[in-house]
Amino acid sequence: MNPEFSLTDSLSLGDLQVYLGRAGRVDDGSARLIASGEVLAVYVGVLYPSGLLDASPTVLGLRTFALASASTFDAVVPVRALIDRLVRRQNELVDPTAPVTVDVPPQATAAAWAAISPPRGGWSPLASTGAAVLEPVARAGIAEVAAAIPTGTGEQIVHRVRAEVWGRSIPGLEHLPAGAAFAALSLGFLGADDEVRVFETGPWMRLSTPRGHVLVKRKGRSLLG
Repeated sequence: MNPEFSLTDSLSLGDLQVYLGRAGRVDDGSARLIASGEVLAVYVGVLYPSGLLDASPTVLGLRTFALASASTFDAVVPVRALIDRLVRRQNELVDPTAPVTVDVPPQATAAAWAAISPPRGGWSPLASTGAAVLEPVARAGIAEVAAAIPTGTGEQIVHRVRAEVWGRSIPGLEHLPAGAAFAALSLGFLGADDEVRVFETGPWMRLSTPRGHVLVKRKGRSLLG
């Protein structure tokens, strides 16, 4: 039997639906759901290497949601299948303030990024940044990718262009790839006045705003030693 989770109300249900809809427009693949107690962590893949020789960074999105009742599971599911279930539950709602139970779709073939577990603790703060720095980088990269990839371009060329554009360092934030800015903008994590806090642990970086988190795994040593 597949597991299920209960969100606290219809607002949380709609919030999760919007987040997954944005993720599906970036990469129509899988989402990793990790329920631990009364918290559901929802990871999505934005950018990731396609092979051992691919130096692209791994860039993930993360949102957490409060659960109405404790649950424990770890499942990788198709984004579209999960969205379909959320839409169906939204259409069945009677009391928008009541908890909403969602059954987890059958698991998908695990994506390579889903086998990587970012650390939960040990994060050290670095200098913060903001949308004024990240958004122009993301929009410039989106325009460059669009201009470099004509309609009908092969998947291998598409991946090479994306890896080159999004693997570049952000000016003034050389420890972060442009793909982190792309993820923050595409997933709706950037608010005009929000501080974007930056953290590091080992090869992992994290951008955190009140709207969500971007996790980046790059090759190479930590900035802190």
